[in-house]
Amino acid sequence: MKSKFEIWIKSYLETYLDEALSQGYFDQRIKEVNLTQYIVFGDSQKLTLSPNCVVNNALFNLSSGNISVEEYVFLGHNVSLLTGTHNYTKFGLERMMDFPKEGNDIVIEEGVWIASNVTVIGPCKIGKHSVIAAGSVVKGDIPSYHVVAGIPAKTIKQIGYPIQ
Repeated sequence: MKSKFEIWIKSYLETYLDEALSQGYFDQRIKEVNLTQYIVFGDSQKLTLSPNCVVNNALFNLSSGNISVEEYVFLGHNVSLLTGTHNYTKFGLERMMDFPKEGNDIVIEEGVWIASNVTVIGPCKIGKHSVIAAGSVVKGDIPSYHVVAGIPAKTIKQIGYPIQ
């Protein structure tokens, strides 16, 4: 059972948020956080998602390549798939504007599980039914049926092939 104080706090906060939203202080997204809407940075035509994959609130950076997510892939929250990079030898605006337009493709094959807070840096291919542990950074290819973890992600276990 909620106390009178808890009820009052909830009412006060709802009133405050409604007032702040109506006056334009906050974006509506702040009131209704949605962890199931992914974000695309770059040309969305370069993103291919299987109709039965689950990507939650992933970030797809398509600046420097294509991203393909195959069947039965599922991502935890806050996964970043990055094809973009910049030339670290440049400075200021020149560094900001100097990035490759292609060549850093990411392919995530069937059945892969990428846990929360993983960063995948292209170019790379993650093989079928592999598992990427939470918080890992993937740079380079991951073979099929492997569990990887760490920064950078390294194989910690090979998992069995399914019985046919």
